[in-house]
Amino acid sequence: MNVTPSDMVLTPGGVRFAGRIFPCVVGKGGVRTDKREGDGATPVGVHHIVGVLFRPDRGPAPNGWAKPILPGDLWADASGEIGYNQLVRAPYPHSHERMRRADPLYDIVLITDWNWPTAKPERGSAIFLHQWRRPGFATEGCVAFPRNDLRWITERLEPGDRLIVPKTMAG
Repeated sequence: MNVTPSDMVLTPGGVRFAGRIFPCVVGKGGVRTDKREGDGATPVGVHHIVGVLFRPDRGPAPNGWAKPILPGDLWADASGEIGYNQLVRAPYPHSHERMRRADPLYDIVLITDWNWPTAKPERGSAIFLHQWRRPGFATEGCVAFPRNDLRWITERLEPGDRLIVPKTMAG
């Protein structure tokens, strides 16, 4: 695989990007080659950044292509249902996650192309890059960073830049 300077690469010490290493946390299920819905794992692979969402009531857009998270924005996570692994709007009758959260975790969200845009049932949904709760507190499969680091990274990304999760990171 050809790694470029605009790639984010998960390493044992954090994510390497733009000549720096950023502390991060991954899924509570570890890094896996066989990601499934609900396993809490971060999937091995090359994941393109396909979108950026942000809370406009909590800060300015982190780049020129970020879209605001609006009241009623949801992420569908009901495997096999219409809208699975897509941004949908309330009311949505199937399992979903609110994008406009009370906590700051989704103030900035980088959307990857994991199982997207045409989601296969049970492959897993919503591998985002977002803010962490605190150091060492694992995610549900996403990659999470300290707030200031996430903003710094997002300000420098372009559509299609990649998060690389090497097979060597799988446990």
